[in-house]
Amino acid sequence: MKRRTLDLLFSIGGLGLAVLLLVVGIVLTTNANFANSYVHDQLAAQHVSFTPADKLSDEEKKSDCLREYAGQQLTTGKQAECYANEYIGLHLQSIAGGKTYADLGEPQTALREQVAQAEQTNAANLADLQKQLADVTAQRETVFKGETLRGLLLTSYGFSEFGRKAGQGALAMYLGAALLLLLSIAGLVHAFRTPSSETFAAPERERVTT
Repeated sequence: MKRRTLDLLFSIGGLGLAVLLLVVGIVLTTNANFANSYVHDQLAAQHVSFTPADKLSDEEKKSDCLREYAGQQLTTGKQAECYANEYIGLHLQSIAGGKTYADLGEPQTALREQVAQAEQTNAANLADLQKQLADVTAQRETVFKGETLRGLLLTSYGFSEFGRKAGQGALAMYLGAALLLLLSIAGLVHAFRTPSSETFAAPERERVTT
């Protein structure tokens, strides 16, 4: 095969791959921009702001991100992760001894049964049992709301991470496309500088001896 033909084949193939990588990069960039914009708009619409630095509790001050974002409006995925884990998560630990919504279901059910039995027998501790049930019910509702909000914020954070990784992938595609473009241009230049009669890996002719 002629060397010029081989150079042209590799160069044209490289240009094709460069175009393909460029298209993939554009698609990833579009997805990254959508994810970032969507997360920003959805979070900004909630008007959630971090507690100002001078109003943070001693426990809250132990969190680096709560100090970093103090007083800022919550608009990014990283901020959502911080608010969910370091703020809501911290306060959920102080409710019902850190028990979850599911954990509180069993004692709530047990108290309901005790209250029902006490009502039937007109027991002396009926009022106390009713108060315990009201407290557990209030705790469970508060924990449910907190866990739900925390889950939504972490979902936003996860979605933003997909966008961030898509942006990183797009950058890799652009760099790959640029490299292939430079190599293809170099191949084309080399092809046109190579004599048309030059061959690639041609077998050497055996010398005839007499």
